[in-house]
Amino acid sequence: MYYTYILRSQKDKKQFVGLTKDIDTRFEQHNNGEVKSTKEFSPFSLLYYEACIHKDDAKIREKFFKTQKGRLFLKKRLKSYFEQG
Repeated sequence: MYYTYILRSQKDKKQFVGLTKDIDTRFEQHNNGEVKSTKEFSPFSLLYYEACIHKDDAKIREKFFKTQKGRLFLKKRLKSYFEQG
């Protein structure tokens, strides 16, 4: 399985989109400051993830989540989460 995931920085509430084959290990890497692009924004919450059988499908979702339409999709999909704060 390949996972497309959304992290939310607990520091400044920024969101980060990624792709991995091992979501648990990758989440730990982000929180331990082992990922250069997100190091300064840790700790993180895992906000959302989707699983795909094929890597190409997960890449398509990753690209989608980085677009305006993808951000709007997440906002609607996670409406209750964002309403709580």
